[in-house]
Amino acid sequence: MIKLGVNVDHVATIRQARMTFEPDPVTAAGLADLGGADVITIHLREDRRHIQERDLELMHDTVFTKLNLEMATSREIVDIALKIKPGQITLVPEKRQEITTEGGLSVASQKQMLTDIVKKFKDNDIYVSLFIDPDKEQITASREVGAQSIELHTGRYANAQREEERTELLQTLSKSVKIAKGEGLRVNAGHGLTYKNTGPIVEHLDIEELHIGHSIVSRAIFVGIETAVREMKELIYKHFMIKQNL
Repeated sequence: MIKLGVNVDHVATIRQARMTFEPDPVTAAGLADLGGADVITIHLREDRRHIQERDLELMHDTVFTKLNLEMATSREIVDIALKIKPGQITLVPEKRQEITTEGGLSVASQKQMLTDIVKKFKDNDIYVSLFIDPDKEQITASREVGAQSIELHTGRYANAQREEERTELLQTLSKSVKIAKGEGLRVNAGHGLTYKNTGPIVEHLDIEELHIGHSIVSRAIFVGIETAVREMKELIYKHFMIKQNL
């Protein structure tokens, strides 16, 4: 069964819009736990536009499930992660001007730097994943730098307008999963996934975790985060059972 990672960054985005104390992403993480989340994901950005260091510290102490910290490779953030020691870190590219992460990490172009960083985390018993595009070169490079898993960027699939394009991109993702497993990597996926487009991902990709944020937080405005998470879990289960019967 595919596990659900819930990203609560956008709860903090609303809080930071008024620079106040609510809504609290730590509370959101707890309610997501109760709704059945298997992983809680947060991104501590260099510009601190949403999640703050205090949020990370509190979630590390209170989240029942695995805490996955998305992060850039800057020395400051690496040092924070080594101090807090979340259950998992996912290295992602980061641009200050972007609204959200726009693409996968270019592992192949910075192998030595990433090898050193990955080793630091593994030496401190922190599990390491890399957020990458579904590209063979990047997958192979991820294994070479010592990553234990990858998270495939599903943004192009999520944004595709034509059915033919979605089908083609789904096939690319499926091939990338097979390549990664052949390299000995565990595989997750995420970015831009919603209640409408997650089903085919579940049915066609042999992956371990799906990481979803914006769509769940958006749904939570109307039904509450615990219910929104539970509904996504039910959707994943439904399509997982369809897959089993294919």
